[in-house]
Amino acid sequence: MKCVSDKQGSWTHMENGEEEMLMAEDHGPDLINTQDFRTQCSSSRSSLAYYHCKKEEREHLIAHESLDYLPSHSKVYKKWLQEKTYRKEWDRWLLMGLIGTTVGMLGFLVHQITDSLIKLKWNLVENYLQDGNLHMTWLCVLGSGLAMVVLSSSSVLFFCPAGSPLGLPEIIGYLNGTSIQHLFDIKTFLGTFVSCVLAVASGLFCGPEGPMIHLGALLGCGLSQLQSDTLGIHLPIFTRFRNSADKRSFITAGAGAGIATVFRAPIGGLLFTLEEVSSFWDIRLAWRTFFCCLTATFTTDLLSSSLYGFVYRGHFGFFEAEKRIIFWVKNLLDISVLAFIPTILLGMLGGLLGALFVSLNIKINKLRMQLFNSIPKSFRKTSKLLETVLILVCTTTVTVYLPYFFPCTPVMSVRNDHLRNNSEIINQFKREISEYSCSSTTWIGPDGLRYSNQTFNQAAALLVENGKQGITYLFKRGTHVEFGYRSLCTALAFYFILSCWTAGSAVASGLVIPMLYTGALYGRIIGLILVSIFGVQTNEYGAWIDPGLFAAIGAASFFSGVSRLTISLTVIMVEITNDVQSLLLIMVAVMVAKMVGDLFSASLYSSLLKLKLIPYLEVEPFVRHKTKWLNLELFSARDVMEPGVRVLHLKENIASLARLLATTSHGAFPVVCRPKPDHAEVFQGTIKRLELCMLLENKNIFEPETNNESVSSSHPLSYEKLTVEKLPSLSHLTMLLNRYITDPQYQQLFINLEPYVNKSAMSVQADFSLQRTYIIFRTLGLRHLTIVDLQNRVVGVITRKDLMPFPLEERLRLQLDPQSPDVPEQPLAPRPWMCS
Repeated sequence: MKCVSDKQGSWTHMENGEEEMLMAEDHGPDLINTQDFRTQCSSSRSSLAYYHCKKEEREHLIAHESLDYLPSHSKVYKKWLQEKTYRKEWDRWLLMGLIGTTVGMLGFLVHQITDSLIKLKWNLVENYLQDGNLHMTWLCVLGSGLAMVVLSSSSVLFFCPAGSPLGLPEIIGYLNGTSIQHLFDIKTFLGTFVSCVLAVASGLFCGPEGPMIHLGALLGCGLSQLQSDTLGIHLPIFTRFRNSADKRSFITAGAGAGIATVFRAPIGGLLFTLEEVSSFWDIRLAWRTFFCCLTATFTTDLLSSSLYGFVYRGHFGFFEAEKRIIFWVKNLLDISVLAFIPTILLGMLGGLLGALFVSLNIKINKLRMQLFNSIPKSFRKTSKLLETVLILVCTTTVTVYLPYFFPCTPVMSVRNDHLRNNSEIINQFKREISEYSCSSTTWIGPDGLRYSNQTFNQAAALLVENGKQGITYLFKRGTHVEFGYRSLCTALAFYFILSCWTAGSAVASGLVIPMLYTGALYGRIIGLILVSIFGVQTNEYGAWIDPGLFAAIGAASFFSGVSRLTISLTVIMVEITNDVQSLLLIMVAVMVAKMVGDLFSASLYSSLLKLKLIPYLEVEPFVRHKTKWLNLELFSARDVMEPGVRVLHLKENIASLARLLATTSHGAFPVVCRPKPDHAEVFQGTIKRLELCMLLENKNIFEPETNNESVSSSHPLSYEKLTVEKLPSLSHLTMLLNRYITDPQYQQLFINLEPYVNKSAMSVQADFSLQRTYIIFRTLGLRHLTIVDLQNRVVGVITRKDLMPFPLEERLRLQLDPQSPDVPEQPLAPRPWMCS
């Protein structure tokens, strides 16, 4: 299309008094009128708002940059594509296998180091425990735990660039299209790994699952991009994957491999990313993620088959079920239809307790944020470290001293297993830690075999041992009276409170093990109640009345009540227990827990996204006005768009362009042109801010004014130089823009933007349905959506922040009730494109 030049450029769209340098390197609002948005925030009194619009929270929300899912479809991009091989996918599968193998090795290291540190810590106090010297036991356990937790907390507070632990909410937000700074930094990887291992080994009530998802995503990002500014590495291979869509695919696969290697559950890892992590999904990504999870689990199983504590034990490549299935249930039970009655009860209890856990954790995190924000910034990180120390002191005190008040329970008196020799007894029942101060007696029977009557401490088995071992105890079948009401209720109360307090502290930790443990505790209580009522059933029709069975169902119900997962959680529970017989019971408990939990609160991950002010677009928009839900099909795109849009032309003056970049912080600009001299300016596409900045740093593409605006530069900038994630030097660019603005020679120079304009940028008409606008925006992973009139003239723009629940609610309220006392009346921008 031939376009007539408009010498006014973008000067006609600039306001006076905007001389201050507001350059934004990797963050800032995306074509949004920030003053208008802040005014709306401060005027709201709605309790339904997505964010509580305090000043600092508004600034934090606006500071988040959005991401495009698809690359700009410009001429230089198409030229770059022509140089690449098409539909050769071997390298993509190779990378997926490499990511899976690396994540599997990392998961193996996490397991081995954690188990070794836990064993070393308790070996130091073994003699003190046997002698009943609890004070020395407490001092030694606390001392070793403090060393680990201080290093764990310091690694994220003082070593990681973000200065705080990052995890699953940030990964979910990033894959939804929000840029999170330092999320995939090499220092973040090292700090998270060290913090995760030491936090779990220190004795805190937490698990490695959340950090492993983050670490898997980090490896997916790093291995697919093969470049690092921190290390100065920019390898010239796999360059075709250096775009947002492919990058997010590898990150999704890495996150799935992380959860797969933790639980040895490859299908569960795949479904977890589908249900909770990823916002963009297709069948091809499912195949590749499946392969990545497979290789990750295989690698972990292969290394674990012969290595324990980094010592070779033989049987390399022999996958023993007891080692591979982390909560292996040996004795599967036949299920009666009557089992669904307590299962529904457990589901309801899981939903209620899950909602309580979410609410309590969010309140604790809000209080934590308020407290630390009131502390001077120089002491803030130290205060966070001291909080983790306090949590560890409380946890250690509970785990060491609480079992003192519980008697020793003989193992043989509560078992019906036909074990006759000492080696079988040792392998099945011996608990070095949970023996606590209990002793065992052995004797030689008439048949010449050695028999043992071993005792253990119930509270020590539930609190002192690491979470994985405790869950294994609770899931075991045929142990009807091994744990009593007193020990189960006590462990439930302390574990619920301390794990809720630990979540969100300044260590890299996960919540899956605490969720499973908490649910298993109250599930076993329900099972014990059934045993108390109906007795121990030995016939096949009543064998389902087993506390171990209901412990597994309770674990699934609480996990669902907190996370609101359903499909992936069901598969994970089957994979980690090998209990296919309980599949229907687990499905019922999970569904009931989710439905009950949704009545009281959002899921934990959704609540953390809101708490951390990470912009996130849900699958469906939910907006309320007064007491009614609004149907967005009744509204149009013009109702929420930003009308004040600054546009560019295909040929722009250098000084004008520099002034525009210096006085705004918009993430992209619509590009327009006149098809004929007497025609209005019509929409051509968009160009990103970073692309404009990179163009201005290359003076060789500047040219004098010509009459034909469609003439391209003889040597346009290559696509590799144009596409960057952040500016190489912000100070250099700022100095450059000042020179372009003040130096008269640049008033006579121009730049042709046509080769760099995204000609496939989406646009919709102003009367387009708001519901369908939202669907298009989220489904395509857009960053900007240009709004045009019937003549294809730019009249507005919609960004991610315009479609967030709070701005949607406020702007639609203006449409429905412009005289509302809660919102000051504001004149709507004139719309000359409206048909009469």
